[in-house]
Amino acid sequence: MAPLVRFAPSPTGYLHIGNARPALLNALFARARGGRFLLRLDDTDRERSTATFAAAIEEDLAWLGIVPDLFARQSERADRHDAAAERLKALGRLYPCYETPEELERRRKRQLGRGLPPIYDRAALALTPDQRAALEAEGRRPHWRFKLDHRTVAWHDLVRGEAHVDCASLSDPVLVRADGTYLYTLPSVVDDAELGITHVIRGEDHVTNTGVQVQIFEALGHAIPVFGHHNLLTTADGEGLSKRLGHLSLRGLREAGYEPAAVRALAVLTGSAEAVRPVAGLDELAALVDLAHISRAPAKFDPHELDGLNARLVHDLPPEAVRGRLAALGVPEAAADAFWLAVRANLVKVAEAAEWWRVVTGPVEPADADPAIVAAAAETLPPEPWGPETWKTWTAAVKDRTGARGKALFMPLRLALTGLDHGPDLSALLPLIGRERVAERLGQAR
Repeated sequence: MAPLVRFAPSPTGYLHIGNARPALLNALFARARGGRFLLRLDDTDRERSTATFAAAIEEDLAWLGIVPDLFARQSERADRHDAAAERLKALGRLYPCYETPEELERRRKRQLGRGLPPIYDRAALALTPDQRAALEAEGRRPHWRFKLDHRTVAWHDLVRGEAHVDCASLSDPVLVRADGTYLYTLPSVVDDAELGITHVIRGEDHVTNTGVQVQIFEALGHAIPVFGHHNLLTTADGEGLSKRLGHLSLRGLREAGYEPAAVRALAVLTGSAEAVRPVAGLDELAALVDLAHISRAPAKFDPHELDGLNARLVHDLPPEAVRGRLAALGVPEAAADAFWLAVRANLVKVAEAAEWWRVVTGPVEPADADPAIVAAAAETLPPEPWGPETWKTWTAAVKDRTGARGKALFMPLRLALTGLDHGPDLSALLPLIGRERVAERLGQAR
């Protein structure tokens, strides 16, 4: 059966590169197997979820090349969550608790002081109907906990191999808050089951959740999906990523001029058996991803590595891939292809081409250059039309006139023509600058 996978972000902030990892791993897993990808917005947090963030998630995924096959919102499925909660109550697996957070904290500290694990002691299960009524008469409203079977839940994990969680070491999890809203756990199970999710691929921070959720799947009579828990992206210092790290948001990276292919490669290949390298297409990247070969260690990455990846991708971009972007930078269509081939090897980001187009069209700031070289260059300036061999012919004439060679010959000319001591090969740039501008710049540099 073709897999159906899902990416289920909460629309409470902008996606960052750490979120790109599970999104891409799911999309690539489905792509390699002829499956489908569901985008589900887990938007049950009514106060923090916004339409702006929801739209941004779709935009960011599209920028990465991910176009969902299916779409769902948890907020539109509240009746299904309610029905599941009522079923669990009827089964005796969801029970009301009345402790305040302060009471629970005091109890936890007492357990720690006695050398006991700080898990919930199920005191609420001992309440009589009269005691519950009395607590509610005081104004208390119950939160609802799922009664775990105290057993080990085991599964074969796509990433980690044989995995298990000892549920006897866990507190019965709260599924429903006192105000009636749901925590993540129950809606996720209900939606995964009823929407037909076959594989749940997510971060290793959900391993314990899986032990709990497997029991909820079983209690509700649903088939259990296949799970895979990948390592998480962290900074080079081991710091976890969060939505507060705006400079690593996908939106921020896009606005900074990075190529989506570079971001994809960094997000997916870091912490895997594959070397992090430029991978242009999704199909090629999907063929490289093997969940079983993802490391168990944290996937540390250096944001500066993105510059190197991006540069390598940009250097290989053909002219047809950037014509529209060059037009947006003011490069005319007639010059775009030749200009791109001349400058791409000097770029980290495509947008940096704008600076080299300014060098081509001028004006440039006059730079100190050997006056003898400049004078000889002006006197031997060849007539147009100019082509790829013009630079070689011209500099040979200047060399014959002055005896200068190597850096002593080429650097004064580069300074005079571009105002910079570095840049693209002048044999390609010279025809774009043109004879009129070259003559003017030589005159200013003398």
